[in-house]
Amino acid sequence: MAANDTEDRRTRQKVFSSVLDEGPITASSLAKALDLTPAAIRRHLDALENEDLIEVREFAGKQSGRGRPARHYVVTSRGHGSVSHSYDELAVNILKFMKDRDGGEAVEEYTEDFVAKLRDRLGGELDRRGGTTVASRSRALAAALTREGYAASATPVAAGTPLEAMQLCQGHCPIQAVASEFPEICEAELEMFSDYLGVDVRRLSSLAHGDHVCTTHIPTSELTRPLIHSNDRPQGGSR
Repeated sequence: MAANDTEDRRTRQKVFSSVLDEGPITASSLAKALDLTPAAIRRHLDALENEDLIEVREFAGKQSGRGRPARHYVVTSRGHGSVSHSYDELAVNILKFMKDRDGGEAVEEYTEDFVAKLRDRLGGELDRRGGTTVASRSRALAAALTREGYAASATPVAAGTPLEAMQLCQGHCPIQAVASEFPEICEAELEMFSDYLGVDVRRLSSLAHGDHVCTTHIPTSELTRPLIHSNDRPQGGSR
């Protein structure tokens, strides 16, 4: 029984990790990805729901038989908290101390330094896979962020219409607790995204604000994407 319990916990952790990395995701997609039976995946999902680690969301436009909205699983705030770094509280307290002592100037300098170093770490991946279109650069950015632990993806929306765009989703944030206390870090991160992509981007949801994912809207249509630096940024569409 002990061996079975250990294996059960390992499988449940794999299910949780898959929801964290791939969510929103359906039970059938999880079962296929992890090679589990429908009964097995349901048992693990129910257990994770009971622990308030995941929850069900229904998304308009995504159907699941007979016109019903598809049920997708996402990680809850508690679930994200369970994988946060153990030094989150220490980091928050240090930044609070710096802000109290220096009136915020030191925090601002730290934020600029943090985002600059993140951009440097992402640089190799972005240069290698960036391409010449906003869409391809969005995908490269998602891949690079995933390597940094952000569980990111870039998906086209409203393709072929004047409102076409990419949605950059970050399913996990390694600095979520810090960003919740110091939103200027998120703002600096967003500026870095805009600078790399060459378009104005907009944050639709944020883990730091209690949402289940960070979502950034990236316009790709020629009609809707104002270029920041029209002379030296990619001009291509979303293909």
